Amino acid sequence: MDLKSSPVASPLAGHYRPPGDKSVSHRLALLSALAKGTSHVRGFLDSADTIATAVATEALGARIEWTRTPQGFDLVIEGGDLHAPQAPLDFGNSGTGIRLMAGLLAGLGSHPKFTNQCIQLTGDASLSRRPMMRIVEPLQALGGDIDASHGCAPLFVRPRQLSGQTQTLKVASAQVKSAILLAALNASGETRVIEPAPSRDHTERLLQAYGVEVDRISETEVSVFGGQTLESGVFEVPGDISSAAFVMAAGLLVPGSDIVLEHVGLNPTRDGILRVIDAMGGAFDVRVDARSTGEPIGTIAIKSASLKGHGIPPEWVPLAIDEFPIIMGMAALAEGETSIVGAEELRVKESDRLALMCSELLKLGVDVEETSDGALVRGGRVKGGVVECGGDHRIAMTFAVLGLVAQSPITIRDAHWMQTSYPGFVDDLNRLGAQLEWLA
Repeated sequence: MDLKSSPVASPLAGHYRPPGDKSVSHRLALLSALAKGTSHVRGFLDSADTIATAVATEALGARIEWTRTPQGFDLVIEGGDLHAPQAPLDFGNSGTGIRLMAGLLAGLGSHPKFTNQCIQLTGDASLSRRPMMRIVEPLQALGGDIDASHGCAPLFVRPRQLSGQTQTLKVASAQVKSAILLAALNASGETRVIEPAPSRDHTERLLQAYGVEVDRISETEVSVFGGQTLESGVFEVPGDISSAAFVMAAGLLVPGSDIVLEHVGLNPTRDGILRVIDAMGGAFDVRVDARSTGEPIGTIAIKSASLKGHGIPPEWVPLAIDEFPIIMGMAALAEGETSIVGAEELRVKESDRLALMCSELLKLGVDVEETSDGALVRGGRVKGGVVECGGDHRIAMTFAVLGLVAQSPITIRDAHWMQTSYPGFVDDLNRLGAQLEWLA
């Protein structure tokens, strides 16, 4: 379905709670399936990607009771007694799900129910174009038996007994790091991961919440010994700051807006969007209210502001990797130039986000230049028009926000892709005063 976003005549205002964190939801489903006993997961994200991961664990023998709530799903997961699935595991559009599951399965060779089994991990056409050698090679180095079709999905995993070792990554990637750490849970000895820069640390925090001893040597180095037992428990999913980023941007861009965002995950390895907003002159206040599952959770109060272009350094990229579409959207309306460098990782997301954002911003009259590892965005006005999202949920939501402040409406083709991460996006933004309308 296409989505029409129209300029608003009045400010956005109100209280807003983002949906559950996507990254945390994926990991809670996987770790609860591994843990012996019953885990309770509250606020699990209701999205196609995270549901695909949870359903995959059911195919492996986890028993899940699903209860829908205003915050998503509450799950009761009985884990610890897994077996090889009877059919391929389908992850739809979820790169996180397929990569982390590959790591989990790679080391299960000592479990008799996985002996001599070949497990196929697959997904949709978009996922089948995304690179998988970044996890295949380090898992093979641990002794894993895993193959990728032409370097992409489907993946074929034959669980083996792995041997711990040190892995030095060329690119900071939470997905690669997490796949290795999940495999290491059943490897012999110590597995150590060294990154060139900090990446999201949800896996490390959650492993500790499940009773696993993790040595967090530095911001870029972590190790774990295999053979540890995961303990079931009660876990709460914080609100997703990546989803909240679109509401923050709308609050900054629509004149006179005043929005209070509640129950937002404030993990310091995910705060890149706040650093960028601050550097661009955005007005916001942050308060940490609680901690749950090892994650800080708090409130962000944001008001409209006149943004200014700013250079975004490479070290901020891993801390805001999912927010760059909306960062480029904000830059399109900021005064001056915003430069993005060291962001080539954006080319291997659900789309080539650098190329697609640049091509679609150009359609709206934005002065933007694509570079090999980033972009130069010279801010000004945004015209209305019709744009493509390329099957990318975050690009669809970015142009939905820009339509609120464009010179005329913006229509986003095939915007239904936002369902993969944020099914309630249109309703949530409209409750704050936006004018988003699905087109038949």
